[in-house]
Amino acid sequence: MKLESVIQYADELLGVQDHPDYPTALNGLQVQGAPGRPVHRIASAVDASEAVITAAVAADADLLIVHHGLFWSGLRPITGRRYRKLAQLLNSGMAVYSVHLPLDGHPELGNCALLARAMGLRIEGRFGEYKGAPLGWWGLAPGGWSPGELEDRASQAVDGPARRLGAGPDAVHRVGVVTGGGASFLEDAATAGLDALVTGEGAHHTFTDAHELGMHLVLAGHYATETFGVKALATHLADRFDLTWTFLDHPSGL
Repeated sequence: MKLESVIQYADELLGVQDHPDYPTALNGLQVQGAPGRPVHRIASAVDASEAVITAAVAADADLLIVHHGLFWSGLRPITGRRYRKLAQLLNSGMAVYSVHLPLDGHPELGNCALLARAMGLRIEGRFGEYKGAPLGWWGLAPGGWSPGELEDRASQAVDGPARRLGAGPDAVHRVGVVTGGGASFLEDAATAGLDALVTGEGAHHTFTDAHELGMHLVLAGHYATETFGVKALATHLADRFDLTWTFLDHPSGL
């Protein structure tokens, strides 16, 4: 399959061109790959780290799909670790496609919606936005959950530890989900009348914020909450174009 066909389809599917994001996200095709090289095998990962790129090259991937791309540090000299990563990519001829907020908020393939469903929430609507684009989802906890069950369901969904902070109600009914560093949406969640917010990580002050807002805040790990989207996107593209794919797990523990 031609790389151009896969990229065009992914861009349209996720609305990449029209979705606001941080300037250094650079959503879309970040590295072209060898001219004319077809795509047979996709590798997906959360971060475009040196370890992930090395693993993708070893897996003979033609296209690497990541959530966090190569250029978060902005305009920097291509030296040291930045040179090593680009050298591997250029020498191997592998292409890199990165998609950040358009993947977080997507209704079918997005991190937020998929985590909400994995927890057993019945999705009802959106909350929280970035520059006018909706990002988070909220849903109902069937029958109402105890705070402990909320924490347990988040932990089971990410297959790892989750920590609950704050002082929300004894019966949790309305739960918001914003993956990654989404604790900054805690006040938006409270304004929307939610009982809890599930995210990846938060700043120190979010402990106090959660108590003062009368909210439960569940932190399940930035990395762990953002594995859903790249897996779902790779699966979708593989099915659409008859490709094979693999997920490269390189957890940060954060």
